[in-house]
Amino acid sequence: MPRAMDRRAPASIPRFLKGITFPAHKADLFRHAERRGAEETVLDVIESMPDGNYRSMADVIIGVGTVE
Repeated sequence: MPRAMDRRAPASIPRFLKGITFPAHKADLFRHAERRGAEETVLDVIESMPDGNYRSMADVIIGVGTVE
């Protein structure tokens, strides 16, 4: 059974992506958040986002919004 997403995780993503240079691929977002100590729930959300390049934090928020 899939694990329910922690509803706080999406709200904390910008904190863990602080300092990243855009544009950034989803894999870059994941690595950056991981290096900044993001908890597993945050990494799960990033991993579940659509694959591709993100041009800004606004694009990231849109991508997060697609995750159930």
